[in-house]
This record gives sequence, structure tokens and C-alpha cells, in this order.
Amino acid sequence: MAFKKQMPSDALDHFVVKKDIHAKCLILYAKDDWERHLEKIRKLNRFNKEHSDFLRNYYMGTAELTLDNNNRILVPKRLMDLINADRDVVLAGQDGVIEIWSADVYNTIVMSPEALSALSEKLLGNINEP
Repeated sequence: MAFKKQMPSDALDHFVVKKDIHAKCLILYAKDDWERHLEKIRKLNRFNKEHSDFLRNYYMGTAELTLDNNNRILVPKRLMDLINADRDVVLAGQDGVIEIWSADVYNTIVMSPEALSALSEKLLGNINEP
């Protein structure tokens, strides 16, 4: 995959991958997007036990990555094991990040068209668009 060709020309070769807190997938951030994401996280107080417990667990499934000379990313095995990814994976773009799924798991989360329609109406049906 020509991964770098898919990225904006001003993007760097540095990324952060993190275990998602809601689903059994990894989230790949461009380094700049990760830094913006951390602005919220850094507001927590490490001297507050609840905050400290959250931060410890939040960062536990995180790794910094760089593109190699062939524009590939090597995701650490310990993170791939967290999502049960053996060989086949799915990369799914989602609003500025890329989700990395085990293909077997990804194929089980697809909603029926009816369920997606109902959820869309519930979440977006009352949003006033300009």
C-alpha cells in the first residue's frame, strides 16, 4: 500500500497508535493530530488518583511509529495481539484517524442498513443544519 501517497503532502512520517477505549481496534493518529488530542488529556491532574488511574490505563496501549524506507508502518505485536489481529487487517478511515481492525472482528461489527438508518435518525435527526 502506498500509504504516504494517501497522506497530505505536509504530513510528517511520525504517528501514534493507540488501543481504542470503546472497541476492539487500534486508532492510528498522525503525530500532529495526536498532539491536538493530548491537549484535552493533559488537563487531567496526575495527583488526583482517579485521573492518574485513567491516564496510566489510557497510555498503556500506545506506541509511537515512523514510516520505514518503504513507507510502511510496523505496528508492535503487543498491540496487534490486543485486537486479535493475526494476519488480515482492515484499515478504516474515520474523521481524521485510521482504525486498525482484525478482519474477523471488523466483519462482525457491521450494522444492518435498518439499524444504521435508525441510529442515524436518533443521533442526527434533530441537528439543525445551517
